[in-house]
Amino acid sequence: MVDGRAATGQGVTQGAGRTALITGITGQDGSYLAELLLSKGYVVHGIVRRSSSLNTERLDGIYEEPQQPGRRLVLHYSDLSDGTSLVNLLHEIQPDEVYNLGAQSHVRVSFDSPLYTAQATGMGTMRLLEAIRASGTQTRFIQASSSEMFGSTPPPQNEMTAFHPRSPYAVAKVFAYWSVVNWREAQGMFAVNAIMFNHESPRRGTTFVTRKITRAVARIQAGLQDRLYLGNLDASRDWGYAPEYVEGMWRMLQRDEPVDLVLATGEMHTVREFCELAFARVGLRWEEHVGHDSRYERAAEVDALLGDASRARAEIGWEPKVAFEDLVAIMVDADVRHLDDERSGRLVRIDRE
Repeated sequence: MVDGRAATGQGVTQGAGRTALITGITGQDGSYLAELLLSKGYVVHGIVRRSSSLNTERLDGIYEEPQQPGRRLVLHYSDLSDGTSLVNLLHEIQPDEVYNLGAQSHVRVSFDSPLYTAQATGMGTMRLLEAIRASGTQTRFIQASSSEMFGSTPPPQNEMTAFHPRSPYAVAKVFAYWSVVNWREAQGMFAVNAIMFNHESPRRGTTFVTRKITRAVARIQAGLQDRLYLGNLDASRDWGYAPEYVEGMWRMLQRDEPVDLVLATGEMHTVREFCELAFARVGLRWEEHVGHDSRYERAAEVDALLGDASRARAEIGWEPKVAFEDLVAIMVDADVRHLDDERSGRLVRIDRE
């Protein structure tokens, strides 16, 4: 793929001397994005919520101790609910780029905790945008928007498709989306939305359906589990590979002018298809191990999400490379290895402040 700046006629520019701030850095996307930016020479700052349990596991490969001279990965305790700390942090760091990946991002959980989801996912974005304005920080901002915003609108969906959210999470993401548009138009801020369709990896949280499946496959193969219970097997999604999507976000911030873009593969598959491929990867028949539990169904279902990323291909030269079948194989193989390492004692947990 071509460099994002080269695609807009600016010439190839790496990130040496540039600074980025990532919210949600401990998550799947945040960890991959941090790795990408560090490889380009950025100094990367990340926001971490204080917890009594370890929550930086995904950063183990790039973590740098606070005492390390010249470190380029710096973590800060803060929260999207604390506007004052955000203003102070932005004033201190003065980042060239801000990536907002922080959210309560589980759709099913958002029905159980709608107000928290609205605060973290919706209002959190507005607080961050306002903190940028209030701190006088000259930066470029990107919001991790979601295909869930389209909800029941028939596929395929692109930048011109109307939103019809079907969950508190999706409603909060729509609020955040329009907040970004408003701050761009009213405040003159370089602020964009990356409307990302489902993107997965071995770092996906274990409560998300794809990782729930691949983790169960590894455990069933090892004789540690017999059944996997899921909700709607007919739900259809556009699934891609997470590292490619964070690169798309980076490319969007290298443009001359801000533009909202859809990032998607243009292929749609059902949860049932994911199960079939995942179990077949280890020589098992999914029908013998998968059961149904209505508790995992949503109050309002989203049947089909299929993205049209033709504009992203034209505007920033972005195109996904990892096919659906390869994505499933990557995730299953990783969970099988992880379980083997865990059982053999090769998996080492790192304690840190």
